[in-house]
Formats: sequence, C-alpha cells, structure tokens
Amino acid sequence: MSRSLIGVLTPSSNTILEPATSALVSALPGVSAHFSRFTVTRIALSDEANSQFEFAPMLAAARLLADAKVGVIAWSGTSASWLGSEWDKALCEAVTEATAIPACTAVGAVNELLALGQCRRVALVTPYTEDVQAKIVANYAQAGGRICAEAHAGLSENFAFSEVPSDRVKAMCRKVAADRPDAIVIMCTNMRGWNFMAELEAELGIPLIDSTAAVVWKALRILGVDSAPISARGWMFSQ
Repeated sequence: MSRSLIGVLTPSSNTILEPATSALVSALPGVSAHFSRFTVTRIALSDEANSQFEFAPMLAAARLLADAKVGVIAWSGTSASWLGSEWDKALCEAVTEATAIPACTAVGAVNELLALGQCRRVALVTPYTEDVQAKIVANYAQAGGRICAEAHAGLSENFAFSEVPSDRVKAMCRKVAADRPDAIVIMCTNMRGWNFMAELEAELGIPLIDSTAAVVWKALRILGVDSAPISARGWMFSQ
C-alpha cells in the first residue's frame, strides 16, 4: 500500500492538534501524520510574543519533518490570523525553499474554505484576549472580509487554550450563531472543535470551520487523498 505522510509543525505547548489530526486521518488507509515542535507558549501582540513565530525555529522543525519524507508540511497554527496573510505566504515559501516540499497553513486553509463556501458573513470563536481578537477582526476587514459576530475566552497562555471545555466552545458557537453567519470559524488549533463540527452543524444549520481540521483538509488536497471517507466529520470534508 502506498503511504501519504503529512508533516505538521506544532506549537510546543499544544496538546490538542496532534491527537485531533491523527484521529481525523485514522479512517484514511495509508495516511499518517507526523509532528515537529518549536517553542510557543503565549499568544499576545507584543514583540516578545510574536518573536516566537520567527522563521528560523520553524524551518528547523520543518527540516526534521523532511527527514521523514513527508509529502506536505502543514503549519497547524493560527498566527497568520493576527500577523497577516503576507506572513503566511512567506512562511509557505520559506518552508518549500528549505525542504522542496509543498507547504500549507491552518489560516490559509480556513480562508480557502470560506471562499469555497462563498461565506461573506463570518463568525469568529477563539480563546484569545480582546486585543488579539480585535487584530484578527481588523485583518479580515482589511482583506475585504466581514466578521459579523465574535466570541473569545480572554486567555493568553497557549496551554490554557487546551483546557477550555468543549461545552464552553459549543456555547460560544451557539452565541455567535444568533447572528446567522454564513460560517463559524474556530480559530485556534489548541482548542476543541474538530470533534463536534458535524453535531453543531446539524443543530445550527451553519457550516463550522475548525482550524485544526481545516489544515488536515488542505494537506489531504495537496496529497491528492480523497476526504470522502471522513465527510461525516463535517461540511468541510465534502468540499
């Protein structure tokens, strides 16, 4: 059997995305996910916090993934949502230049799914602080998008994001659903959402785009793997 290997760049304090990614691909024969970490412990708008996303440590982690002969290297993090789309594009180019392997990102995948669904009014759910949330909203507005509703948990410690209970995430999704957006985006790969997308979609009648699941969706497209076997996981896997 031929194998399709997904390489995933992982924030060091993230405990959600690795089991989530592996669970999502477990029903796809020959597909497996492989992870390489670099230091990320706090999300804020300060220079110190943003310096965690300098390319050097990310590229070092990417080169380790290249040793495993993965077919794609995915940044399963949402830093581009506040750092901007140009940063995201530059990261993909740098990873591919360093490894000769195609690259993708969670935010890029989320935006591609929004475009595919022609989602013009978007609701945003995150664990972040108010200023980080405001920066994400402003970046979408600058790019021509519209965040019509938002909910955030007010946290900055990256590990703490993983301890936000699923029920609280669901409650935030239900809150923003009141504005009847075209889609709800859970923008954080260290907060749950991937495991109840289909459940909330059925309840709310609104597509749910979880960033951890989105990067899996994009990686599978790059590898040419049919995601139909996991379409029951949510709207995105039928796109």
